Amino acid sequence: MSADTANQNLYEIFRRRMPSDDRVFLDAPGQKPVYYRELDGMVARLQQRLEALGVRPGERVVAQVAKSPTAVLLYLACLRSGAIYIPLNTAYTAAEVEYFLSDSRPVLLVCQPRDEAQLGAVATGCGVAAVATLDGESGGSLGDGEAGASPPVAHRGAEQLAAILYTSGTTGRAKGAMLSHANLASNALVLYDYWQWRTDDVLLHALPIFHVHGLFVALHCALLGGSRVHLLPRFDVGQVLSLLPESSVMMGVPTFYTRLLENPDLNADACRNMRLFISGSAPLLPETHVQFTERTGHRILERYGMTEAGMISSNPYDGERIAGTVGFPLPGVEARVVDGHGDPLPVGEAGILEIRGPNVFRGYWEMPEKTAAEFRDGWFITGDVVSRDAEGRLSIVGREKDLIISGGFNVYPREIEMEIDALEGVRESAVIGLPHADFGEGVTAVVVPENPAVTDAEGILAALGDRLARFKQPKRIVFVDSLPRNSMGKVQKNVLRERYRELFA
Repeated sequence: MSADTANQNLYEIFRRRMPSDDRVFLDAPGQKPVYYRELDGMVARLQQRLEALGVRPGERVVAQVAKSPTAVLLYLACLRSGAIYIPLNTAYTAAEVEYFLSDSRPVLLVCQPRDEAQLGAVATGCGVAAVATLDGESGGSLGDGEAGASPPVAHRGAEQLAAILYTSGTTGRAKGAMLSHANLASNALVLYDYWQWRTDDVLLHALPIFHVHGLFVALHCALLGGSRVHLLPRFDVGQVLSLLPESSVMMGVPTFYTRLLENPDLNADACRNMRLFISGSAPLLPETHVQFTERTGHRILERYGMTEAGMISSNPYDGERIAGTVGFPLPGVEARVVDGHGDPLPVGEAGILEIRGPNVFRGYWEMPEKTAAEFRDGWFITGDVVSRDAEGRLSIVGREKDLIISGGFNVYPREIEMEIDALEGVRESAVIGLPHADFGEGVTAVVVPENPAVTDAEGILAALGDRLARFKQPKRIVFVDSLPRNSMGKVQKNVLRERYRELFA
């Protein structure tokens, strides 16, 4: 069979690597383990149920379900059936779900049993043909029905869609990033090699599975390695610390690591069997990097990615992992740093990151004009502002949309945040631009102090006096107990901009 006609279904790649021995795949607290030797049969039975509900290759399936082994099986069953999987954040309201249903027009909505009445009515109003339920234990209505002969793995071409993931929509209408089987497969295989995954690795999984990090990066590496996965429903410091000694890899967001550092039980002995800690989805503070190394002996590996391309760059597995950088472009991924006209910038100068490679998505669902606007001569315009050193390492400066133009000068918030975060008495900060009559935008620092009772705006400004050019220095400092974050730990600067938009009025 030629490469053109061979089945390029991502599930087929996983299926060929499934161990036939007694290795455990999913190990969730309080639930019966899922073994690799039974995995394909379990997924095939769930595929039967999907097909009985009208799911066919190329149809969309929207899932808003709690994290559990059965939720992972649902994703794999959608791949096996050739359906397009669309996971939704479990925090979305019925009104928000209505938008995603009307936009993606799925043939099936899978929700939690407790939400069936409310979301079922929403689905009917959006013309969704079927609604099914899935919970973390019995399976919900998707577990009903008699098992018959296993259906075949659906034949999929490399560029046919495997999933649609909606971006956050913080700047307007949420966009559905279309990801093909080839997009996901190429990224998974590269990461498996780059991070030197081993067949005896045990993954500690505390991330949500409606996002690239937890659903694709973590689970795909484990499936390629036939690895055991400690599948936690959410991040809990106590549970994570109890499982660290019997794990070897953990993927997390910066909040995971800062919370672990707050617990005195985090030490080198607790991490004695760990070989790799990975961080992503939001910038990791250099001091967190240093503190974690001092406590555990492990240097966190920071990487960088996005919904539209999976993982883009990574600090090396072997070699220096430099705090504050996201490493080198992954094998097969080309990256360039350009100005607003698309002209390449010299080493060290901050500009917009553009990329191309087999991991880059197929475009935004039914938004051809938006898709066209996000590409330039075949390069995807990420919207992230980065700098690149002489060795090729990338450092994230900020988002293009977060760029502040104050008094005609470009101000990159990340540069200021790093200076503020390094000051004694500061836990973290977020720098935003707010409407200002004289400067257009006034640089504003929102600061979380270590001690809420100790707020010293004058001290912060004095410390920045000889560290930053005057136009970069905050015109106002606001103290808060915490910064608003989304489900992946990213600071929601749009929320801060809205909250304080009248500050200079």
